[in-house]
Amino acid sequence: MRRLSASRRGRPLSRGIAVDLGTANTLVYGQGRGVLLNEPTVIAVNHHNGEVLAMGHEAYAMIGRTPGHIVAERPLRGGAVTDFDATAKLLKLLFQRVQGGRTVRWGKPRVIICVPSAVTNVERRAVEEAATEAGAGEVHLMEEPMAAAIGAGLPVQEPFGSMVVDIGGGTSEVAIVALGGVVVSRAVRVGGFDLDAAVQRYVRDAYALAIGERTAEELKITLGSAVPLQPEQEADIRGRELATGLPRHVTVGSAELRAALDDQVGQIVRAVVETLGECPPELTQDIIDEGLWLTGGGALLHGLAERVAQETHVTVNVIDKPLEAVAIGAGSVLDSFRDLQKVFQGTSTSAMHR
Repeated sequence: MRRLSASRRGRPLSRGIAVDLGTANTLVYGQGRGVLLNEPTVIAVNHHNGEVLAMGHEAYAMIGRTPGHIVAERPLRGGAVTDFDATAKLLKLLFQRVQGGRTVRWGKPRVIICVPSAVTNVERRAVEEAATEAGAGEVHLMEEPMAAAIGAGLPVQEPFGSMVVDIGGGTSEVAIVALGGVVVSRAVRVGGFDLDAAVQRYVRDAYALAIGERTAEELKITLGSAVPLQPEQEADIRGRELATGLPRHVTVGSAELRAALDDQVGQIVRAVVETLGECPPELTQDIIDEGLWLTGGGALLHGLAERVAQETHVTVNVIDKPLEAVAIGAGSVLDSFRDLQKVFQGTSTSAMHR
């Protein structure tokens, strides 16, 4: 984790903010207050004048439904900033909401932002600069696997190996942590959005039907699985017939959808297996004894824990609030900033990027 800037000398920072800046959702943790916001990472902008019309849930509802001059867009892809201005505007709105829409009286806040370990230095600088532009006084970047491990309650500062698999919207990251640092890590740019895209491709190819991003996500949540369901399920979906452009509905089964998702699920599982293969023998036994932990929204895919356990022969646990793990972990660091300095250093220097 790196410090970008500091507040003016002699003027204390306001209450800190921890941000899980995800491709799909952004969660904001207020120092001493817990998770305050959980919104889709979407912003709606009027391109005629640059005015921000909506963000979060309100902007998400506009996707695919706006006139030409209004664009509802996701400013991050694969955990990386693809639209700097939109990201800065989004962060500014988030900071204002957390602070009750008021100007901060005693200086700008200390901000911890969680990013995938696979992002490049250029992408990291883009996040830092966007946060500064949005009003942060001191910016630290924290890698998501470490934040997820802390949020899962794992003993990250002990001489004990803990393994976490964080499956987000744009990336999936596997890390083994011990003594406040990441010992081994692996990241693949496959996440919830890739699963949604696979659903859209399958429905288009199998049924000649075009469906939207939101419909694909709903179908994934309803029928998606990594192992066979007992019994298998079906769902009716509506879309636009490619040949005629007219609306039509079809019935899709969970077995065919599972086959459509198999490539993406397989990439995530292989990353887990390969990371275990690189784990030092002393830590492998710890993981065998305690199991590994799934976090992130992708952990909710039906049967994923069972599939990983089958492939690795290791017990797999899903934490109670997988969507909030990264934000809670970063918030815990914010609440105990001095005590967890060692974890800061570990996240910036010990991770092995692949």
